[in-house]
Amino acid sequence: MADETKTQIPKPTRQRGPMGRMGGMRRGEKAKDFKGTMRQLLGYIGQHKIAVFAAVAFAVCSVIFNIVGPKVLGQVTTKLFEGLVAKVNGTGDVDFVWIAKTLGFLLCLYLASSVCSLIQGWLMTGVTQKICYRMRKEIAAKIAVVPMSYFNGHSKGDVLSRITNDVDTLGQSLNQSVTQLITSVTQIIGVLVMMLSISLPLTGVTVLTLPAAAIILTVMIHFSQPYFREQQQVLGAVNGIIEEDFAGQNVIQVFDRAEASIEEFDRQNDRLFISGWRSQFLSGLMMPLMSLVGNMGYVGVVVVGAQLALTGNATPGDIQSFIQYVRNFTQPVQQLGNVSNTMQSMAAATERVFEFLAAPEEEQKADAQIPEKRPGHVEFDHVKFGYTPDKTIIHDFSCEAQPGQTIAIVGPTGAGKTTLIKLLQRFYDVDGGSLRVEGVDVRDWDRAALRGEFAMVLQDTWLFNGTIRENIRYGRPDASDAEVEAAARAARCDHFIHTLAGGYDFMINEEGTNLSQGQRQLVTIARAILADRPALILDEATSNVDTRTEELIQRAMDALMQGRTSFVIAHRLSTIRNADVILVIRDGDIVEKGTHDELLAQGGFYADLYNSQFDEAA
Repeated sequence: MADETKTQIPKPTRQRGPMGRMGGMRRGEKAKDFKGTMRQLLGYIGQHKIAVFAAVAFAVCSVIFNIVGPKVLGQVTTKLFEGLVAKVNGTGDVDFVWIAKTLGFLLCLYLASSVCSLIQGWLMTGVTQKICYRMRKEIAAKIAVVPMSYFNGHSKGDVLSRITNDVDTLGQSLNQSVTQLITSVTQIIGVLVMMLSISLPLTGVTVLTLPAAAIILTVMIHFSQPYFREQQQVLGAVNGIIEEDFAGQNVIQVFDRAEASIEEFDRQNDRLFISGWRSQFLSGLMMPLMSLVGNMGYVGVVVVGAQLALTGNATPGDIQSFIQYVRNFTQPVQQLGNVSNTMQSMAAATERVFEFLAAPEEEQKADAQIPEKRPGHVEFDHVKFGYTPDKTIIHDFSCEAQPGQTIAIVGPTGAGKTTLIKLLQRFYDVDGGSLRVEGVDVRDWDRAALRGEFAMVLQDTWLFNGTIRENIRYGRPDASDAEVEAAARAARCDHFIHTLAGGYDFMINEEGTNLSQGQRQLVTIARAILADRPALILDEATSNVDTRTEELIQRAMDALMQGRTSFVIAHRLSTIRNADVILVIRDGDIVEKGTHDELLAQGGFYADLYNSQFDEAA
């Protein structure tokens, strides 16, 4: 689009750096709705409940097989101790046969535990990847239905960060946290039962460490959670800066703004470093603190266990098994600390994904109409519009375009010309009056059908990474190679295409920088010609080509516009002399209307605009 109305678009409310880039959330801001986010995520997980239940079952089995091991090993230790004592006293010998059978059984238990853990990991990996796949798919679909106004307040890098970094963080965290949460809780319960079966006093000593662990977890979560969310938010801002700097590197170098760009990046990178350091440092404190609590439990078990052994209330095997269980008890408690860190990071990333998926969408009526396609009849009836409620851009605009007419829209920068095109394409809805196409209010049209009526050529060219043939065929995917080449000849770009390596199979790189601006413009014109829509929108379509090429393109456009309703926005008034109606707009209102010759004869605002071009040239 031309840039005349860009200053009218509402500015985003986030903090911005000196170069106008998006800032992140303020330091220390907490997650908005942790519980709500988790409930939404559980809805996604619920679609794979069979696989999740199976994974839980295998995880539980793996833990059970694993926690039985120390008890069996304790029995082996007791048997070996009793055999050695009997051998020393001459009353018996060590029963190596029983020990061998028991150790074989113990080996089978550990093998079964490993197999169950392997299956559980395979199942959960499949579930998490399917959830990530679905989220990426929903985000991609959401981008297509989010209104244009949404992107006025959100940087591209932030949106890209949600579909890449946030979804990846969600997938990795979900896979780890669900598995660890299940196994840790199961292990705590199972180990507690096994410890109770060995000794109630020793179990009591171990359980006394739980309140201290709970306090540590609560305090660490409280202080680290805001920084996890800030880390994800600032990461989106950093991605936005990188994307913007990469796309605008030529402008940055020309205006010698490289140092300023680096300073802005460093500013956001410092914020990312600080939030990342604080979140990781606070979460990292959990492990040493939890280890301290676990070691205190060890000391208590050793002291009490020694006294029980001396009084004959516990066997050496029981003490040995219990010490192993203490380790197995403190380990899942520490893992729960890690799970809390992982879930905080997951919640922050998931919340950002759900925020985008909950963004407002373009309204689409269930009974939207799809009129039969005919040469376009367009009517603006007392249209009123403003990007914000407190600032009206279009005050009272009325115009009727008959089928096959060429309507030229001219006026100074910021008059509202491009805004009219946005309304016509229903990127925005009118605030007052009505805009009708084929006698149907555009708000009652099916959006896809409405936009399918128009072919567009804009001042800002857009080409994707692919061949020239593919870029032209984007206007009509089912077009043959012959039709593509015919459209290129009509747009006067066939000649330069044949000068490129590969001709129509020449690969256009990202941003189309291996073509000149004029060549890119010609390819987009060929795309519009191939689309063969009943109505055209030409927004400074020839502004980026030389005078000779402009004349050739103008002839092609004149032929293309025959029998089609065309809206032409132009600053070069010489290109619209043949328009059926010229609308002169100033401050959102039509101040003059007529043909080129009629408006010149009036000697008004249009005549001043037209003659000023020659004055500037002189």
